[in-house]
Amino acid sequence: MMDIWMMQMALWHQLQQLDSRFLEKVDQLYDGAFPMEIRQYLSQWIESHDWDDVAANVSLATLRFHELLTKLDEHYSHLNLGNNLLLQHNIRKIKRDLQERFQEFPEYMAMIISNCLKEERKILEMAIKSQETAETSQSSLTMEKQNQVDKQVDNLKKRVQEAEQDIQVLEDQQNEHDLKKNQMEAENTAQSARDVQREELMIREIFIRLNKMREVVVHELVSSLKLVEQIQFTLISVELPDWKQRQQMACIGGPPNACLDQLQNWFTAVAECLQQTRQQLNKLQELVLKFSYDNDPISLAMSSLQEQALTLFKNLLLNSLVVERQPCMPTHPQRPLVLKTLVQFTVKLRLLVKLPELNCQLKVNVSFDKDVTENNTVKGCRRFNLLGKTTKVMNTEESSGLTAQFLHLQLKEQKAPRSRSSESPLFVTEELHTIVFETQLSLPGLCIDLKATSLPVVVISGNIQLSSAWASILWYNMLCTDCQNLSFFLSPPPMKWGELANVLSWQFSSVTKRGLNDDQLSTLADKLLGPEINCDPEALVTWSKFNKPASEKGNSFWLWIDAILDLVKRCLLNIWNDGYIMGFVNREKEKALLRDKPQGTFLLRFSETCKEGGITITWVEQSQEGGHLTHSVLPYTKHDLVKESFPDIIRNYTLMAAENVPENPLLYLYPDIPKDAAFSCYYSTPPEASVDMEVDEPRDPYVPRHNIPVTVLSGTRFGTGCFL
Repeated sequence: MMDIWMMQMALWHQLQQLDSRFLEKVDQLYDGAFPMEIRQYLSQWIESHDWDDVAANVSLATLRFHELLTKLDEHYSHLNLGNNLLLQHNIRKIKRDLQERFQEFPEYMAMIISNCLKEERKILEMAIKSQETAETSQSSLTMEKQNQVDKQVDNLKKRVQEAEQDIQVLEDQQNEHDLKKNQMEAENTAQSARDVQREELMIREIFIRLNKMREVVVHELVSSLKLVEQIQFTLISVELPDWKQRQQMACIGGPPNACLDQLQNWFTAVAECLQQTRQQLNKLQELVLKFSYDNDPISLAMSSLQEQALTLFKNLLLNSLVVERQPCMPTHPQRPLVLKTLVQFTVKLRLLVKLPELNCQLKVNVSFDKDVTENNTVKGCRRFNLLGKTTKVMNTEESSGLTAQFLHLQLKEQKAPRSRSSESPLFVTEELHTIVFETQLSLPGLCIDLKATSLPVVVISGNIQLSSAWASILWYNMLCTDCQNLSFFLSPPPMKWGELANVLSWQFSSVTKRGLNDDQLSTLADKLLGPEINCDPEALVTWSKFNKPASEKGNSFWLWIDAILDLVKRCLLNIWNDGYIMGFVNREKEKALLRDKPQGTFLLRFSETCKEGGITITWVEQSQEGGHLTHSVLPYTKHDLVKESFPDIIRNYTLMAAENVPENPLLYLYPDIPKDAAFSCYYSTPPEASVDMEVDEPRDPYVPRHNIPVTVLSGTRFGTGCFL
């Protein structure tokens, strides 16, 4: 669904966030009906009134009409029109047209504005519904698949129960057959030939029914096991891999993974049906030992049925041990699979077959890089000892499933001597390791060794390596599903830009309320691939281009992105969530966006060169020759923003003009939002705090002061000064 934050924004601002196909509808809406310029310049004022009420009252409509003209005059009084004849002409024409059309009938203007606002809301609702429909369609496909499996499992339970009932009928028939036969043998000498013949005929009829019922039971068991095979194939080959793939995406910030309860219900139901089927086969074996004959359907099928049931049961159990929660340090919950030496991490196992007899019976042993061979690792990689409690008994006490959760594991590097020839060809943040979990399951007549392996982890020794290690986790999990491929980074494959764009957006949406929009991703594509690629989703990005610096002193593309992400999380979260930071926009596009905007319009973008992550303010002013100039402030970093919030910096920002007259050049956040309307709720004090006091309230003897960022006309930021 569309983010909740969007529903809280002004209607006009929401519309500007929509796709181009919906923006075209907005453009058509204002084609000749009402000046779109007025709708944009006075958007907040227009949306603050009920225009249906205005249209119903001529006096009120007249008042609102003159207010609109006054607001328009006030808006342009802040602008330095200079020699911009075209802008002056447009202003005069808009005002003249308004007076000609609505001076005599202001209520008509109110009706038009009311209708436009209603149509705008319809367009917005249409956009939201379109997005929800796409999401619902995907959800419907998932539900359809789940319903299909549910029906198969229900059908299996029904068949197994029918077989149970028919086996009871078969046992009764066999008892009746044995009883009649024994009675006939005991009375044979005392009966006449006709009576004997009649008894033999009766026993023959019972035998025919008995043989027929044996055929029915065998057919039912064959049919049940065939259905088990179909369901099991779906669970093991489709549903479980799909869940593991979703888990990989969730680990790197993608959509939250569905819980395992549904899979557990399916696995458990199939296991229970197989257990019941195996018990039924044991019962049939007892019946065969009591009575059998040539071409007995049960005797002929018994061996293959028992073997098939056991094989299916083993295969189900072998695939039922999964890593429910991948290894993660509690200190970095949003970056799992990156582990730091001597820092505790957690991991959770689940057995999808939840049988009561298994509770507290399975002891799980955990090991690090167990059975790693030269085929799936890199020679010279570091080795680690696993510290902490490495055994855990699975139980149902901590959750709805049969689980084991390790809470206090740590890694310590083995300090083995290493020669130059034995050094790994990889960076330490590219070395992949695995954690292996093993247990033994014992049931009557069955003993199985179960094993599960975590997704590959990267082990770091310092927080400075965290960002690069996370890049490795992103790259691996987008491109590989083989947990044993620990040599992945010896020759990492490229990633399609379309996939990488999703990953980059996830990094923001997983820690904020907003991912990256198409314009922001387009700017990143230009930076990474060059503008000639034109955001081709099939364009390939290499690992070195993503995570290797272009020069010794430069940052890699990923480290630059990650520094900005950290800046947003720590210092800019609220205004990022509100959509007020354009963020990723290059200087050429920045100039193009501001070229035709009124003086004082500014936008907020991230620095392209600041290694530690920075944000700058770029505003437009009109030159004496009538052209437009843009100025950008030296980027603000975390070091700056922990001292003063960014909204306060924007409010207090001061430009020292040539006459040494301080002024704030920041008036409208792009495209046309008044500065205070956008940021006032985040100011440390109200924008226009009242100074009125009660008569008997003591007066503060001091004049309040503020820290004001000052910039000279050259565009260089010197720091902050105190103005009384």
